[in-house]
Amino acid sequence: MDISPPSKQDLINAASRNFLNLTDEELDGLHSLIQPIFSHLELLDRLTASAIEQSVTDRDPGKRPSPEDDPYNAILRRCLIKGSASGKLSGIKVGLKDNISVAGVPMTCGSDFLPDYTPDTDATVVQRILGEGGDIVAILNMDDFAWSGSGSTSVFGPVLNPHHTDYLAGGSSAGSGAALFYDDIDTTLGCDQGGSIRIPAAWCGVVGLKPTFGLVPYTGVVAEEATFDHVGPMARSVEQVALMLDVIAGKDPLDQRQGVVPKQDYTSCLNSAIDGIKIGVLAEGFGAKGAEAEVDDAVRRSLADVASLGVEIVEISIPYHLASLAIYRGVIPEGSTSLLRTWGLGDNHLGFYDANLGATIKKNLEQNADSLPPDAKLTLLLGSYLRQRYGGQVYARAQNLRPALREAYDEALAEVDVLAMPTVPTLPFKYDPDQDWVSRISQGAVVSNNCAPFNASGHPAISIPCGKVGGLPVGLMLVAKHFDDGLLIRIADALQKGMDWE
Repeated sequence: MDISPPSKQDLINAASRNFLNLTDEELDGLHSLIQPIFSHLELLDRLTASAIEQSVTDRDPGKRPSPEDDPYNAILRRCLIKGSASGKLSGIKVGLKDNISVAGVPMTCGSDFLPDYTPDTDATVVQRILGEGGDIVAILNMDDFAWSGSGSTSVFGPVLNPHHTDYLAGGSSAGSGAALFYDDIDTTLGCDQGGSIRIPAAWCGVVGLKPTFGLVPYTGVVAEEATFDHVGPMARSVEQVALMLDVIAGKDPLDQRQGVVPKQDYTSCLNSAIDGIKIGVLAEGFGAKGAEAEVDDAVRRSLADVASLGVEIVEISIPYHLASLAIYRGVIPEGSTSLLRTWGLGDNHLGFYDANLGATIKKNLEQNADSLPPDAKLTLLLGSYLRQRYGGQVYARAQNLRPALREAYDEALAEVDVLAMPTVPTLPFKYDPDQDWVSRISQGAVVSNNCAPFNASGHPAISIPCGKVGGLPVGLMLVAKHFDDGLLIRIADALQKGMDWE
């Protein structure tokens, strides 16, 4: 990194960007004062940062499988990074969404925007998986820069639904859902800012957990909005999800998103009775504009069946649920724009800053911004407009409403153990290669109606398969109190084992 002091013209340009008009005297004085500062900044090149920044160079980055070996187009790289000789995940083969850093393995985020980036660090979750004996065997396809919920926008092609390949897998963690139908992948990790774990879980008929915000560290994962970012496990069974959560959950001093992290023993919650559990069926989670009646009906039928397990089912209303998307959409544009303008690093926090990623994003924004997907351009333009026009007021109002949203859910969760609703109010979309991007974005708006509210509130939410309509899966979403992820696992495990929803 070449750190050199600014010229006077550089200062004039910087002043203009910050609405300053400098006199000649101010320019001369400021220029002279800045020069000595750079003797200190130049020391940065000679100082060694923490061990997390040290490169791993002896790994085989793998290669993309053939279409015959990957019929759902779920895998971008097959690789083999061996974990420790023993541990909780010994013998478990893990796939990672293509925005989770693995040192020495190229990362693209499913996009042309990052054509030349190879991380030099392992994400914290990767360190924990390898440390407990898990093997990283695949880097998984995802929507372009994670800006879609359909699974259709990756520059490497759409991820197809494993139940019917005319349909999509859902996104943005599309490959993390579909790849679970390959025999050599046991568990995957996805990331979720508005449903991107739970949507593909529902559409692929697998289990996907968005943990409580902050339970699982996000260090080393490409971010979208720091107060919405979640990373979590996906698998065919709740058992596998619980096992992975045992490994990846917990405090990481490098993650500024975390506060106090009360961790549980999640596998001990398995195989437990749920007699007397009260499930609140959220009225506002059904019948939304764009929802499909057959999905609502399938979820209600599945909930009616669980009474045989000794569970009490009650109807519950949370009107604030219908306003939650206003909060979500008030935060994401400006928050994501601000993060992108700081080269994906953020600022003003104590934690790990991935300098390699930041330098790459800066270069590609300056040279390759047109390759961002339409969804990202929409967010960037809207966020820039709102911040410039309203001075952060829209973002501030939305953020300031989040405690009230959380309180509304918490009040309901004081009366019931979990909330229940459809994960996604529609069946998987049929893949249409000729669909224009405006129609695609408009069509996809409904898929996060029930998911995004719990990114805004931070509550843990799990999607489990609860039936099929026309051969396509339907997901049931359960939501619990903050850091009550163990209860979600307990209930979801009992439902999955006790009910035949096929």
